Order: sequence, then C-alpha cells, then structure tokens
Amino acid sequence: MPSPRQQRGSQAEDRAQALLEAQGLRVAARNFLCRSGEIDLIAEDGETLVFVEVRSRAHDRQGGAAASVNLRKQRRLIRAAEYYLLRHPEQRLRPCRFDVIALDADREADWIRDAFRVESR
Repeated sequence: MPSPRQQRGSQAEDRAQALLEAQGLRVAARNFLCRSGEIDLIAEDGETLVFVEVRSRAHDRQGGAAASVNLRKQRRLIRAAEYYLLRHPEQRLRPCRFDVIALDADREADWIRDAFRVESR
C-alpha cells in the first residue's frame, strides 16, 4: 500500500503526464529508477528526448516546487539520464533536454522547458 506521500507524488505525475500529452508530447517511460536516482517522466517532443522532473508542494514555505530542483538534484537527474542512454543505445544520438513541471498548491502547473543544461566537459 503506497504511503500518502507516494500517492501525492503519483497524482502529481499523473497531472504532469496529462499536461505533456495535451501539448503533443509522447510519454515513453515513467519512474525510471537506477542507482543514481529516478526520472519521473521520459517523453518525446518530436525528435527531442525530454527528461522530466515533477515537483509538487502543498505550500511554498520552503521556496516552492521549482526551487527544490537544486544543483544536487540536477546532478542526480543528469547521472540517471546518462544511465538511461547507456541502457537504450538507440536513443543516444537524439537531442535531449531537462524539463521541470512544478505543481504548487492550487496554482496552475508551471512547465519549465529546458530548465537546466549539462555542462560540457
């Protein structure tokens, strides 16, 4: 039985998936889990592979949902995306981006496209 927190997270992911699909994206995977972390949604926006972090907050006492995707979280998402691409070599040559969908209390969803980028090494 999922905890109340897990239920809220699943509901937030349902809302985010519906938003993406309403905008013409195709969700290819949900809750991709690996040692580095989890990617909530992986979608296709035309030729672009989109790794989506869904954040939900009932209140904004700690800065709101979008603010919670800090540098540490970004690094975990990047490592998880790298692992996803290793496991799916047919996807490696596609352009990729990282989006954040922030759901704050009763406000409208904030979809931040290309929320952060991978630094070149």
